[in-house]
Amino acid sequence: MDLVSFRKTAERYSVICLDAYGVLRSSTGLIDGALETVRWLIEEGKEVFVVTNDSSRSPEAMAERYAAQAGAELLPAERYISSGLLASQYIEDQIPYGKVAYLGKPESAHYIEIAGKIPVPIAECTPKDNLVAIVLLDDEGFDWFRDVNATLNLIRRVNVPVIVANADITYPMRGNEIAIAVGSLGGLLSDITEKTFVRFGKPDSMMFDFALTRARKLRPNITKRDVLFVGDTLRTDIIGANTFGFDTTLVLSGNTLPDTADLMIRASGIIPTYISQSIAM
Repeated sequence: MDLVSFRKTAERYSVICLDAYGVLRSSTGLIDGALETVRWLIEEGKEVFVVTNDSSRSPEAMAERYAAQAGAELLPAERYISSGLLASQYIEDQIPYGKVAYLGKPESAHYIEIAGKIPVPIAECTPKDNLVAIVLLDDEGFDWFRDVNATLNLIRRVNVPVIVANADITYPMRGNEIAIAVGSLGGLLSDITEKTFVRFGKPDSMMFDFALTRARKLRPNITKRDVLFVGDTLRTDIIGANTFGFDTTLVLSGNTLPDTADLMIRASGIIPTYISQSIAM
């Protein structure tokens, strides 16, 4: 397994799409050198986007969060593309007006509100509430034992669409630790209830197509070959971007560990175009 310099790789592309967790940050803070690299990309004239399965906060809140850590605006809100945006569009177009039960932080309800529906926390819902949908938005902001079981039984009793707004099964924490993400919870609940859920986020091609469309508003003539997608997870970031036609860089600063990366690549058959220790190197 040969590691290459991310900055040397990035010089070959016009558009750089970065995953958030595992590339820019972990659950405990920014990854060393990530902000400096983003600033360098901007100085080099690259179009930079953050393409994330994080549906816990709005793009505006993401922009504010990074600005607070950077000391100034890093990227404007329209450069943050989340799976929550796609889920919100689906809710707006396909779900009738009414109450939507959600699992996640109160901030994550933004994606239900902008879809014109009424968000209600799972803890406040009963099968008699005439719900029009159930949405799994985030893995925080609720009592796991109480609210996950409440969600399970609500799904069993109410015949409405169940939407998983974040397909990630894990996310990186401090050091080499990982935590269960809401995509895993969606998979578990789907298996138990034997119901099919509507899922959004990488590796689905809609995320990558959305990013390309945004990029073409700035540079109409770019092609997929002008885009480099950077992620830390083979089975969401890399396989999704590979399949869509983007070149990819797998970074070893998140879900994929340096000690096991080569084995995981050979076992999965998912081969990134490049491998880097992190975007800072």
